[in-house]
Amino acid sequence: MRYVLGFEDIDSTNAADVGGKGVHLGELSRIDGIRVPDGFCVTTDAFQRVVAEVPSIDAQLDLLSRVKPDDRAAIRTLSADIRRAVEGAAMPDDLVAAIGESLARLGEHASYAVRSSATAEDLPTASFAGQQDSYLNVVGLAAILRHVQRCWASLFTERAVTYRHHNGFDHRKVRMAVVVQRMVFPDAAGVLFTADPVTSNRKIATVEAGWGLGEALVSGLVTGDVYTVRDDQVVTRAVATKPRSVQASPGGGTQDVPIEPQRQTRPALTDAQVVRLVRLGRRIEAHFGRPQDIEWCLVGDDFHIVQSRPITTLFPVPATDDQENHVYVSVGHQQMMTDAMKPLGLSLWQLTTPRPMHEAGGRLFVDVAPVLATSAGRARLLGTFGNSDPLVRDALQTVLDRGFVRALPDEGSGPAPAGDTPAPIETDPAVVTELIRHSEASVATLRREIQGLSGPALLDFILADIAELKRILFDPRSSQVIMAGMEATWWLNDHLDAWLGEKNAADVLTQSVPHNVTSEMGLALLDVADTIRPYGDVVAFLQRVADEGREGDGFLDELAGLAGGGEARDAIRGYLDQYGMRCAGEIDITRTRWSEQPATLVPTILGNIRNFEPGAGKRRFEQGRQESQRKEQELLTRLRALPDGEQKAAETKRMIDRVRAFAGYREYPKYGMISRYFVYKQALLREADRLVQSGVLREREDIFFLRLEELQEVVRTNEVDAELIRERREAFRSYEALTPPRVLTSDGEVITSRYRRDDAPPGALAGLPVSAGTVEGRARVVMDMAQADLEAGDILVTAYTDPSWTPLFVAAAGLVTEVGGLMTHGAVIAREYGLPAVVGVEQATRLIRDGQRIRVNGTDGYVEILT
Repeated sequence: MRYVLGFEDIDSTNAADVGGKGVHLGELSRIDGIRVPDGFCVTTDAFQRVVAEVPSIDAQLDLLSRVKPDDRAAIRTLSADIRRAVEGAAMPDDLVAAIGESLARLGEHASYAVRSSATAEDLPTASFAGQQDSYLNVVGLAAILRHVQRCWASLFTERAVTYRHHNGFDHRKVRMAVVVQRMVFPDAAGVLFTADPVTSNRKIATVEAGWGLGEALVSGLVTGDVYTVRDDQVVTRAVATKPRSVQASPGGGTQDVPIEPQRQTRPALTDAQVVRLVRLGRRIEAHFGRPQDIEWCLVGDDFHIVQSRPITTLFPVPATDDQENHVYVSVGHQQMMTDAMKPLGLSLWQLTTPRPMHEAGGRLFVDVAPVLATSAGRARLLGTFGNSDPLVRDALQTVLDRGFVRALPDEGSGPAPAGDTPAPIETDPAVVTELIRHSEASVATLRREIQGLSGPALLDFILADIAELKRILFDPRSSQVIMAGMEATWWLNDHLDAWLGEKNAADVLTQSVPHNVTSEMGLALLDVADTIRPYGDVVAFLQRVADEGREGDGFLDELAGLAGGGEARDAIRGYLDQYGMRCAGEIDITRTRWSEQPATLVPTILGNIRNFEPGAGKRRFEQGRQESQRKEQELLTRLRALPDGEQKAAETKRMIDRVRAFAGYREYPKYGMISRYFVYKQALLREADRLVQSGVLREREDIFFLRLEELQEVVRTNEVDAELIRERREAFRSYEALTPPRVLTSDGEVITSRYRRDDAPPGALAGLPVSAGTVEGRARVVMDMAQADLEAGDILVTAYTDPSWTPLFVAAAGLVTEVGGLMTHGAVIAREYGLPAVVGVEQATRLIRDGQRIRVNGTDGYVEILT
């Protein structure tokens, strides 16, 4: 065992020995031109040896692992017991000797910083910053030994234990090393971020500086000076009043001391020093290959680097091979699925779409810079987002106002490129039924032909079949129908507002339109509830399934032994035959489908039984249809009373017929695509099982971390890069914690945006109005459909809703989401069900608490918190 390693002996291979902080100091000391105060690390071998001898430590760690993350009292008690035991453990003589020898080499009577360095610390995916303890100005072997044990014990502070719980780290697998480093006593100290921590711009560095030790800034004792630097130029500076500083105490430790008045408002650094510091930071950033959070000290005119860690909160930037400026728009915000996707899901989506898409942080983005570069492209793109997602439009306008995109001359004044604007289509409902019939026939053919295929033949078949998927998905007639429905919606809203002052008139006119497979899905689950409702034993059994969090589909077979259980099972399975390919985040093929986890639907079925009378599904559809007809007649009557009223009424009637014929189809192409994805997934999982049985893969879900083309090669060769799969699993876990931006530039800057209007009441949360009407009710903040418990009159508040959330809409009185646009799925279904809805309400799930009473104004686009 190695109990001590000097910085000169440490590199990136020693993470398990010296933890994140120790590795970074070892690497820093190897960078040419970077001054790092000398020191050594007490390794994790020392920690393990001492902790292993602590009585009952295994039992205590077992208890800690079983505690629920939100049980603060239990975490506090258990972690305190473990800390006391670790601090009181005996230090072996040979360990004391090893630390003493290293101390003698550096100077036994010098002052040292003693810092914790856990193996789950300063990682690219989790910083753990501030979770363990550090001690400054420690003098003498006895004091250093005492503080080493305190650092070990700090692995079990309440905050560190809670952080590990929330980030999925096993308490047993995290080890603690301790850094012992020569103290420097600086004139000024602070932090350097090599990327702007507010905007994420990688080309802007931010420096914070104060007098004395950096602890004054870290602890919040003072506000430091703040400088931003771009291209070796200080672009902003804010010099703070710094009345106090932290200095070393003569007897060890630190003390808070006042700053003389004439120095309080003086800059801690000159501009030249700031630029020089940033250059050092860029050198460190280049070494580690990612933006860094760097702690520095200035002694005289020399900078000493005492720590560097990755900035883990930055959203990654799509990789490019050029130096051009790029503007990336989030695909997830348009698809109402902003979660991270696994590599198999990303690659299949990229193979499906006709547009190039760029990956970053487990999400996909489209580079719109080429479109923004021409005046015609700008007008078209801003117009589209102006109708569908004003927050994206506002962000793009910000980018344009800055001159970030280089303008190009328009190439003539001819028509838009083929495929951008579908040709007009006459109102003909038969087109919709024909498109649906062709899609269903194609999926049936796929199911038949894929049976029995395995090995390379299966992967070749799937890759070839994607061409058929695209042919169906991007059938020109399909695009014509969708655009005709959308344009009719916009026409009705614009003209009826201008002629009659009627806002969002199309919202009522599109209730209960035919052929909307997503709204039909929600109503069909009401029919399932009707089948189950009469059988009390079945209802009670399903309640136990929900309470126990049952997984898999085994509970369906258990139903057969109950009175009415056979009917209930058949109703649920019939529903799954039609809609079981759906799930939350369904555009990612790797997500668990309802057919794979039918218990997901049980809480919603039980809610339908509780909240509705028999026949509610058919009544709901008919009520919507009648309300639409009533609204149509009212509008046409009012129009006929206007000048040129007969002509206006005739034009409006034509558009109403068009929107009712075509609007429902808007949901079908995605349903067809997801149906096809599920056939692929079932076949691929069978192939994964074969690969597991033959020892190629460790588990079937390993295929989710391979791109489809990579999986094809694994199947062909029966060889896999297990380390690649492990790395991608780890990366995916880090991506899950990130919030993707709507708009991101190639500089890494997240472009903020806002609704530029002032018609909302003071204190209201602004959003995009997508379904007219106003409703008050209890807010139910729901992040997981399987955990939803809505009652009639509740307002659903969530981050996003894709089609899988539709069954919840039938019980909701209104809808609020953080993500969405005028034509995204949640908005379309809210209009069809007649639910007032506001989408794009930023941080709605944080600002609105579950159970609060709120008012949703889906006509003007805002939410008021009433209690």
